[in-house]
Amino acid sequence: MSNRKNYSFIFLVIILVSTLVLSGFDRSKEGFSALVKVSLRAVGNQLLLSHHDSTSLVLPVIKLETKYELSFQKEISLLPNNLVSIIKNSFEKAGLPKYYRVEVIQCTDLEVAYSYEMTNDKEKNIIPCAGRLLPENCYTITVRFTNKETYFAIQPLLYVLVFIAFVLIAFLFYKRKQAQNIPPSQEDATTYKAIGIFHFYPEQNKLVKATEEISLSRKECELLAIFIANPNQIIKRDELTKRVWEDHGVIVGRSLDTYISKLRKILKDDDSIKITNVHGVGYKLEIK
Repeated sequence: MSNRKNYSFIFLVIILVSTLVLSGFDRSKEGFSALVKVSLRAVGNQLLLSHHDSTSLVLPVIKLETKYELSFQKEISLLPNNLVSIIKNSFEKAGLPKYYRVEVIQCTDLEVAYSYEMTNDKEKNIIPCAGRLLPENCYTITVRFTNKETYFAIQPLLYVLVFIAFVLIAFLFYKRKQAQNIPPSQEDATTYKAIGIFHFYPEQNKLVKATEEISLSRKECELLAIFIANPNQIIKRDELTKRVWEDHGVIVGRSLDTYISKLRKILKDDDSIKITNVHGVGYKLEIK
């Protein structure tokens, strides 16, 4: 039972840690998304200012499944090398990943007017047509991060914790199955109470003396359990009657004396234990 409690405690701890990690991961993703949106709005503002436009609006940045969209209130012309520089500086200030793909999409036909990709390796960066001006038009600038693993390093830890939790669940079920398959003789050996030369099995309604098994009635078993729990103490007749009979809705006359007599006969083989009558009060299990 102690081992099961330990396993249950470990399991609960793993579930708690996994929950905390998962919630932290979700909050991290939300924080990342908010940071990208702020950075892209800063990009939009810089692009407008580079055209001496301080009045038109940068529209709210939209997050789709895997990308972010930046758009403007009015048409705008874009110089690719200027776009690359502004996005790079804004992302670096915000500490965003250095792996991303940028596309400039025409609003009218959704064709890609310009695109480039950035990595941490300058030699692998793809920035075509840097000096060719994109004419004034309605554009949507989309950014897709291509390597989030470097930003969300916490995710593998979550997978490990969840895996450990599943392994532990399987182990607990296995141990429980083993416990259910323990033969009755082995199970009984851990649930008896010693009284003199006898072993008392309250759940089995029996006494065992050496290799001899002595069956007890339910009432005999209940009375003996009370005596064993209170050795060498006087137990009043009223208490015995109430606990064994009246609590079950049955009121008796001399039944108590009859069952006490039966228990005395069963225990007579051991002189070190004896049920004695305390006149006018009750009974006592004397154990030397």
